[in-house]
Amino acid sequence: MKPIVPVASAAVPGATPGDVLIVEDDAIIALDFEQTVAEFGVTSVRIASNVAQALAMIAERAPDFALLDIGLSEEKSFAVARRLAVLKIPFAFVTGYSGDRAFPLEYSDRPRLSKPFSRDELFAILSDWRSGDAG
Repeated sequence: MKPIVPVASAAVPGATPGDVLIVEDDAIIALDFEQTVAEFGVTSVRIASNVAQALAMIAERAPDFALLDIGLSEEKSFAVARRLAVLKIPFAFVTGYSGDRAFPLEYSDRPRLSKPFSRDELFAILSDWRSGDAG
């Protein structure tokens, strides 16, 4: 059985990034992210569960795009966001927080997905990934 993908993906081949880094500390959410992103046509999906692991993965091979859960176990993902911004790699935040609580002003223009989110919302972020760069 073929997974259901929003119609927009068929209309714009290659619209999604080829390599996505997901920074998420909840294993179940990370695996769901990975599966959904792959269904949208992303060919490489890597998962980091903490800041150090994410920074090491970026140093090893820079992704085309990243999805950053803001609140990791005992840290925030803003150090990863800073590194991605320096490298001009587009990214979006994923958060269960409401409003702008503890959200740095420098990232106020970055795309954000609020948990829980729909497949369509995730697809929209991935389809518009080039506009999330640090430019």
